[in-house]
Amino acid sequence: MKDQKQFSSYDLVANTWDEMYKNSTEIRTHYDIINTYLKSVSKEKLDKKEELSKQLFMSQGVTFTVYSDNEGIEKIFPFDIVPRVILASEWDKIDKGIKQRLKALNLFIKDIYHDQFIIKDGIIPAKLIFDCPNYLREMMGVNVPHDIYVHIAGVDLIRNNDGEFYVLEDNLRTPSGVSYMLENREISKRIFPGILPKNNVRSVANYPDLLYKKLKELSDQNDPNIVLLTPGIYNSAYYEHTTLARLMGIELVEGRDLLVKDHHVYMKTTNGLKRVDVIYRRVDDEFLDPLEFNASSTLGVAGIMAVYRKGNVAIVNAPGTGVADDKAIYVYVPAMIKYYLNEEPLLKNIETYQLANPEEYKYVKDNIKTMVIKKTDGSGGYGMLMGHEADDEEIKDYLNTVDKNPAGFIAQPILRLSTAPCSIDGQLTPRCVDLRPFALNGVDGVDITPGGLTRVALKKGSLVVNSSQGGGSKDTWVIE
Repeated sequence: MKDQKQFSSYDLVANTWDEMYKNSTEIRTHYDIINTYLKSVSKEKLDKKEELSKQLFMSQGVTFTVYSDNEGIEKIFPFDIVPRVILASEWDKIDKGIKQRLKALNLFIKDIYHDQFIIKDGIIPAKLIFDCPNYLREMMGVNVPHDIYVHIAGVDLIRNNDGEFYVLEDNLRTPSGVSYMLENREISKRIFPGILPKNNVRSVANYPDLLYKKLKELSDQNDPNIVLLTPGIYNSAYYEHTTLARLMGIELVEGRDLLVKDHHVYMKTTNGLKRVDVIYRRVDDEFLDPLEFNASSTLGVAGIMAVYRKGNVAIVNAPGTGVADDKAIYVYVPAMIKYYLNEEPLLKNIETYQLANPEEYKYVKDNIKTMVIKKTDGSGGYGMLMGHEADDEEIKDYLNTVDKNPAGFIAQPILRLSTAPCSIDGQLTPRCVDLRPFALNGVDGVDITPGGLTRVALKKGSLVVNSSQGGGSKDTWVIE
C-alpha cells in the first residue's frame, strides 16, 4: 500500500465519538474497507474522484435553495466522497427504535384529533397541544385512510460521546432529503466501483418503489391517479420533488394544476379533467387550502380539505401531523411510547428544557454557554442560539425575544456530535455528523431504508449540519 501523506494525520476531537477511529492509532473494524481503499489510491486519483462527484451533481442538477443567500438562489449540494459506515447490528437497533417511535406518534396524532385520552389522563397538558401552531382544529374527528397520519418520516439522530444514538427531532410534516440519499448512493457507485456489492452494503434503491406502493395502498381504486404536489421551482427542495415524481412515474403538479369539482379533486390535462386519488403533498398545512387556512395562498387547492374530510382523496402526510414534531411535544414522546405501547423507549431523547417553565428557564439562562435554544416550530437550522458561539449582546437580544413568548422555545445542552472522516482540501479530517433515516408507514407496517442521509457540518468546529447553514452530506453504508 502506498504511503499517503494527505492521510498521515487525523486529529481526533477531544471527548467526541469518532465513527472511524477508536483512538489515535486504532481503526474500527467496519471502516477497514474505507481505510484500505483510501491508502491504495493516489492523491491525484482521489482529487479526480472528488471532481467527478461535483460534475455529476452539477449535471444531475442536485441543488437546494438558500433563501438568505444574496449571491443566488440555487446551490449544488455539497457532497463528501468518504462514506459513513454503520454496522448492521447498530442499524437494527435504530430500525426497531424508529418503528416503535412512529407507531406511538401515529397513535398520539389519532388520539388528539379524536378521543384525547392522553390529555384526559394527564400525560400531556392540554394547553401545550392546543397552543401548538401546528395543531389543526379542522382535523378534529376526521377519519384518515387506515388510521395512518404519518406515512413518511425523517427522524434525525445524533451519536453522543457515549456512543449511543439519540433522537434529535422528528420530521413528520414534509420531511426532505431522501433524494440526496439516493443520489449520494449513485455517486458512490461511480467513484467506488465494485466496492459496494463486494462488501454487502445494503441497498437504498428501492425507496421510490416502496413509496409508490405505500401511496397506492391508500386508494380503493385498482389504478389510482397519484400526484406529487409541489410549491414550485422556488422551493428549497424542488429538485427532490422532480426526482421523486420521475422515479415513481407520477405527475408533478402545482396548486394551479388542480381543482375541486363535485366533491373530488381533478387534475387539468390536455384531454380534460382527470380525477386525483392520492396526493403526496410537499406544501405546508398553512398553504394547502385557502378556504380554510391562509386565504392568500396560491400554492394549494381551494376546497381540498372538504374533499379530504369526505374521504374522496388521500393526502400524504395527513394535515395536522406537525403537532407531533413540534419541539415542545418532543419532550413527551418517551411518555407516549409508555402510554400507548406499554414499552420502554428504544431510542432516547436529548434532555430538553421547556422555557415556559420558570425554573427550567432560569436554569437555562444560568448555563446559557452550554445550551442551544430553538424555536419549537423551527426547522432548517434557522433561528437558533448556540450559547457557546454567541457573544453577550447576541445572548441578551435573543433572550429578549424568548421573554415575549417563552412557550415558543426549548433549550437543550450542546452535545458532542460524533465525527466522521471527510476529505477536506486533500486531508482526511473529522467533521460533525448526524443521521436522518427515512421511514415509510403503510398498511403492512413501517419500512425504514437502511442508511438514510448523513449530514455533515463541513465548517471546522461547527455543530450545524443543515445545508442552509453551510452543511453537506455523505453516503451512508450499512454493512454486515
